[in-house]
Amino acid sequence: MLHSLLSELPRFFGPYNLLFLAQAIGVTIALTIVGCGIGYNFGFALALLRVQRIIDIPPLRWSAIGFVELVRRLPFLVLLFLVMFGFQAGGYTLTGMAVACITIILRAAAIASETVRAGLESVHPNQWDAAATMNLSRLDQLRHVVLPQAWRVILPPAMIQFIQLLKATSIASQISVIELTYAGKIMNQKGFSATLSYGTVLILYYVLCLAVERVVRRMEKRLVLPQHH
Repeated sequence: MLHSLLSELPRFFGPYNLLFLAQAIGVTIALTIVGCGIGYNFGFALALLRVQRIIDIPPLRWSAIGFVELVRRLPFLVLLFLVMFGFQAGGYTLTGMAVACITIILRAAAIASETVRAGLESVHPNQWDAAATMNLSRLDQLRHVVLPQAWRVILPPAMIQFIQLLKATSIASQISVIELTYAGKIMNQKGFSATLSYGTVLILYYVLCLAVERVVRRMEKRLVLPQHH
């Protein structure tokens, strides 16, 4: 078996296949960055709606809670198909890439909302009250008093969730989006062994996650640790 794998290596890592894998990595990264970039901002807005001290509008709060609880509890694959068939039922046909992006945005928003809400509520009520006595607007209370303290609670889980969503993009292969997992499937269908095809995919996912983890650690040192001084 080892001899067979070694004999496949020169052809597997040929220029065309390397370019194909690089494009698949690019799709995986794009799905993650676009999905999380938009989703996290949406999730931040949802979190504000859920914190009564910031926006005290019960119907909006209940709607935000309902959305978050529903999306968090749906399996990612089910959510993917709901998005795809939901748009089709409305008369819209989206590309697989668009469906995957929207799905990741929804999941990222739901997860980020819970993370941000927990971070905001971790700030002691006395801090909120002190900010209010200074006649700061609710927005200024949030910007200058609450968020600087909540950030160290929000950042670590948010970045872990980013890594989890990066790996979750593999579900997009179920609707033929040529991301990293689907690329491994195609390489296997081209005649390369499953061990080599999916083993390479595994290593590439590991490298991507490791790179993100290193970036996260640097961000934590720069943004979180200074809060303790």
